[in-house]
Amino acid sequence: MNVAKSAYRVFSANSSAACTELAKKITERLGVELGKSVVFQESNRETRVDVKESVRGQTIFIIQTIPRDVNTAIMELLVMAYALKTSCAKNIIGVIPYFPYSKQCKMRKRGSIVCKLLASMLAKAGLTHIITMDLHQKEIQGFFSFPVDNLRASPFLIQYIQEEIPDYRNAIIVAKSPAAAKRAQSYAERLRLGLAVIHGEAQCSESDMADGRHSPPCVRNTTGHTGLELPSGKQQAPFPGIELPIMMAKEKPPITVVGDVGGRIAIIVDDIIDDVGDFVAAAEILKERGAYKIYIMATHGLLSADAPRLIEESAIDEVVVTNTVPHEVQKLQCPKIKTVDVSMILAEAIRRIHNGESMAYLFRNITVDD
Repeated sequence: MNVAKSAYRVFSANSSAACTELAKKITERLGVELGKSVVFQESNRETRVDVKESVRGQTIFIIQTIPRDVNTAIMELLVMAYALKTSCAKNIIGVIPYFPYSKQCKMRKRGSIVCKLLASMLAKAGLTHIITMDLHQKEIQGFFSFPVDNLRASPFLIQYIQEEIPDYRNAIIVAKSPAAAKRAQSYAERLRLGLAVIHGEAQCSESDMADGRHSPPCVRNTTGHTGLELPSGKQQAPFPGIELPIMMAKEKPPITVVGDVGGRIAIIVDDIIDDVGDFVAAAEILKERGAYKIYIMATHGLLSADAPRLIEESAIDEVVVTNTVPHEVQKLQCPKIKTVDVSMILAEAIRRIHNGESMAYLFRNITVDD
């Protein structure tokens, strides 16, 4: 007995016209119309959402791209999800190509894991499933109490390398830090290219400060535990027989490139390009080591602050990003920025989820480290 599928609708939760372009491309590929809704900001900056059609008993997909005003976009998504929930939608599935706050997924001293907070807020608002792309850390999926499909942009970026970079066989894949080496290795293996890794003191130390367990105060010149200091200024007697090891300061070696980039096209791969200082520094090092062209390939092109100007003035020849984040203004400021469209895989994911089909096809030839 065939059971008819319930209807589904696709909405955009963005109040900015520039952010709805991806939603329009996805609905065009699906052959459906974008749901009728109004999302706007009140004069006092409160977010208001009005859904203009019935969604009762339907599966709803909310497409939310994240512009520079991240917090407003999050509130738009939460308010729309809750509006659909209270309108008796059957399932509410968020399509969030770039998941915000994904870099804040680890404890930083006395900070908080904001990504986990956001996951809880989305569940409370009514979302039952999320489709996203290239999470900053794959372990983020464990923050959610509902299914998460973490799609990959690497097939599109690899296709761009093969079709748009002349003589790509003479290229070498570069990781701008040891932390990015696994992703770079995945690209190198599928393209049958060599691998190089930049290591040293000029790199970002994000991983060094990611865990609060490195934060005890510096050890004084003592050989053991001298006791606990009480609020009154007195010291409690030390625990007998306990000696703490001396905590050595961590020092980075001088910057170096592991691998031969001389006479090669250097392709730096990463998941996010935002503050481009690290990429510009890496490009200068690669030029000094003999690379004659430098490309940056990243999934999410946030390109904040002066990123377009810094890219234009740098040794970087081209920056290739997907359209998970709107960046048309940045492209006007810097012609080196190129865009790869990933609406095809997002539309296919929506179609498969609605029809109850397997998602395995979208992850074929994808490695765990990708």
